[in-house]
Amino acid sequence: MTEPHAIPPTAVAVRDDDVAIVGIACRVAGAATPDEFWELLRNGVDAVTEFPRRRRGDATPGDRSGSGADPRRPPRGGYLDVVDGFDPAFFGITPREATLMDPQQLYELWERQPWSAHAISLERDRGDWAALDADQRSHIAWNLSSFFVGEERVTTQFSGLVMSYESQAEEAFLTTQQVDEARHAQHFNRFYEQVLGIDGTFEDRLEKARGDLNPAFVEMFDGVLVDWGKRLIANPSDIEAKVDFVTLYHMVIEGTLALTGQWFLTDYMERKSILPGWVEGFKLISQDEHRHVAYGTWYLQTKAGDPAHAQRIQEVLMATLPAAAGVLVPPGYELGDEYEYMGYSSQEMNEFAFTALSRRLKVIGVGLPTVTA
Repeated sequence: MTEPHAIPPTAVAVRDDDVAIVGIACRVAGAATPDEFWELLRNGVDAVTEFPRRRRGDATPGDRSGSGADPRRPPRGGYLDVVDGFDPAFFGITPREATLMDPQQLYELWERQPWSAHAISLERDRGDWAALDADQRSHIAWNLSSFFVGEERVTTQFSGLVMSYESQAEEAFLTTQQVDEARHAQHFNRFYEQVLGIDGTFEDRLEKARGDLNPAFVEMFDGVLVDWGKRLIANPSDIEAKVDFVTLYHMVIEGTLALTGQWFLTDYMERKSILPGWVEGFKLISQDEHRHVAYGTWYLQTKAGDPAHAQRIQEVLMATLPAAAGVLVPPGYELGDEYEYMGYSSQEMNEFAFTALSRRLKVIGVGLPTVTA
């Protein structure tokens, strides 16, 4: 039997502090590879930029809510080009832990984020509103009316979901959400009275706002939302009815319609430097609604493991998204028209809404269905 050849001793002495580079990789702002990073350094390029326009549908940097689009303008920063490349398994956590908060965490977050609708100063807003021309007032009023009536509708139609709680933590959080919606309606009622100068009662101002609504809004908020809320009140333990309601409310109404409108309206006001009290209130409303959408994402993810529930989520989206798209269409246009509104194109607004929805559905574990208007 032949003896194996002896391995000759190395000809180079190895010190304890020697390092062997066997590979190198990086992904930083402005560079996806080491070569790109070196070019960045060599050319003295500043990779700190404004929040990327193409990532408006992403969650806020550092946001663990999984709620999608943030209507607040994020600060300048070193933003990565591709955020979907995060690998939670590499860090020893699950995708859910990387993106979602459960009802107990969301309740605790609610306690840390209190605010009062009646503490916001509207003094400058009155002067700003008086200085706007007729077209600007008309455009803004149409948007505000949808939010004012929408907040009242969701406040009154939310009781069935509160009744359907499946744990004490969920009960606590859902109760805070209904309180949030009432506070949002108070903010809009106050703005209509003190800035738009509409006298009378809360009900009078609400009725005035209803005159600006389009048929798609009425169908969604006075028809579908009300009917599906009644199903839950009739039987709070009906999981299918709950999945339907959460998909409609948290994914479509809040996650697709509200957060989209909030982003573009707030962006418009800040670019024009007008209505600071309204902007302050709207940012706080957005803060609340990010918690709400986070709950919906969490809940639907817990149910989507059942193929029947996953299919049901998609069926609800297919049934409601055409009407939802119609809610976003301003006066003088029809669904399918191309238009520019307050400086934003219809394509830009629709892409923002459905990109954000697609990302939340990816977290839930279902795809965005193909729908026709």
